[in-house]
Amino acid sequence: MTSETKRNWKPATSLVHGGTTRSPFGETSEALYLTQGFVYDTAEAAEARFKGEEPGFIYSRYANPTVDMFEKRMCELEGAEDARATASGMAAVSAALLCSVKAGDHVVAARALFGSCRWVVEKLMPQYGIETTLVDGTNLEEWENAVRPNTKLFFLESPTNPTLEVIDIAAVASIANRAGARLVVDNVFATPLQQKPLELGAHVVVYSATKHIDGQGRCLGGVILSDKQWIDDNLHDYFRHTGPSLSPFNAWTLLKGLETLPLRVKQQTESAGRIAGHLACHPAIERVIYPGRNDHPQADIIARQMKGGSTLICFDVKGGKKQAFSFLNALDIIRISNNLGDAKSLITHPATTTHKNLAEEARNDLGILGSTVRLSVGLEDADDLIEDIDRALATAA
Repeated sequence: MTSETKRNWKPATSLVHGGTTRSPFGETSEALYLTQGFVYDTAEAAEARFKGEEPGFIYSRYANPTVDMFEKRMCELEGAEDARATASGMAAVSAALLCSVKAGDHVVAARALFGSCRWVVEKLMPQYGIETTLVDGTNLEEWENAVRPNTKLFFLESPTNPTLEVIDIAAVASIANRAGARLVVDNVFATPLQQKPLELGAHVVVYSATKHIDGQGRCLGGVILSDKQWIDDNLHDYFRHTGPSLSPFNAWTLLKGLETLPLRVKQQTESAGRIAGHLACHPAIERVIYPGRNDHPQADIIARQMKGGSTLICFDVKGGKKQAFSFLNALDIIRISNNLGDAKSLITHPATTTHKNLAEEARNDLGILGSTVRLSVGLEDADDLIEDIDRALATAA
């Protein structure tokens, strides 16, 4: 097997060539190793492999050549020392959080989280004796005041799902460092192209690779990235024994997705910016939240923290849930789906889908109203999408 030598490549080049390992056949595309296990020439070689004295693969639940290529490519893109790929984004979040704490420890998390992430923090962790506190992620004083002697972990997503709230990652990382805690950042909405949490001081970054990284609605996947020591000391054994591993086929699919990630995100972001500007002037729209607009509540943080806007827009349709549903049902090109980051434009009503399990009061505190919709902008022509939106809004009215 031969491996590509890492050079001082720009992201677009790393996303095509980074981490590639070729077999003696010299294949152009990355090889797909659909195997559960691996064989050894001798019993002594197997013993050495299991003792870590001889390099190589043991079992695809632990590591696999195709998955390894995906992990290495993500490390190059993110600027991380090591990574572990998982079967889904939630597998990545759960593993990153649970491998870091034990009964009696305390976790501080931003309250604006994806519904399943918030369930892990609010419901699952306390079942195992892990104390948790939710804070307003944009309020640094709340992070400071929530710290206890047993605080071991901070967790946030930025921009948040679905209201695109942006948290000052560097400032929160500084608080975590003073507390002796580690900061885990879910960076899925920004993508590794628009925001680099590790450069901002975060200790661990997680992604749902199902979203922009695949970006074409084909498969599930996730990835956890950090320094090698943290992965060796915290994640390695947890990952090995609990088995949230990514399948080789999905890893191969995600490798293909990474090759076009810069092109897709660039066009999707440009289109989203145009559509957000159009919506902000539309009489049927109550509120528009889009990172990249000057009226975003955290525009100053975005300017110094992110390299671009977003592929997502959050907005409120005048008339509440009834009008929002009528608008969604009248769309033609844009399809109703709870996924995001896809080549196809997708829209959802968070209060009744992704965040339906939150109490109404909690949703209202987060700005997730009956009128709120989340639009994930795809690769269609922006003019066609604007026409589709205008026609649907007129129909709903």
